[in-house]
Amino acid sequence: MQVKTPFDLAFFSSHEKMMTFMRRVLIIDDEDDIREVAALSLEATAGWQVFTAGSGAQGIEVAIAQQPDAILMDVMMPEVDGPSTFREMQQIPSIVHIPVVLLTAKVQGVDKRRFAGLGVAAVLFKPFDPLTLAEQIAEALHWTDLRSDRTSETSSTPQ
Repeated sequence: MQVKTPFDLAFFSSHEKMMTFMRRVLIIDDEDDIREVAALSLEATAGWQVFTAGSGAQGIEVAIAQQPDAILMDVMMPEVDGPSTFREMQQIPSIVHIPVVLLTAKVQGVDKRRFAGLGVAAVLFKPFDPLTLAEQIAEALHWTDLRSDRTSETSSTPQ
C-alpha cells in the first residue's frame, strides 16, 4: 500500500490544489485605502493570495521573501517612486523575473511612452474597478485562468 504525502498532488482535492497553488500578488502602494481595496478585490474575485507593502523599499523586501507571481505597484510614491523601485528590482537576481504591473493616475501620452520604455509587464490606470482588477492583471500577464495553479507555468505551453 502506497502512502500519499503532501508532495503527491493526487493527495489533495481539487479545492486544496487551487488553494495550494493560487496566484500570489504583491501590492506596493503608499496609500492604505488603495492597498486595502486592491487586496480585497484580488482575494474576493480571484482567490489570490495578496501581500502588501507601503513603500518601494518594503516592497523589495517582501518580494525577495515571498517570491510573488506578480507585483502591482503604484507609480507615484513618496521617497522612491514606482519606476525607480522597478529599476532597483531589475538589479536583484532573486526578483528580476517577477513581472511588474504599474498602477497610475497619469494617462498623458508622454507618461504612457515613459512607462512602456521601462520594461514593465503592463500599466493599469486609476481609478480601477475592483470587480475587474484581477481580470485586467491576468489579461496583462497572459494568465489564462484567474485561479490557475502555479504548476501549469512549468509546462511546455506558455500561459
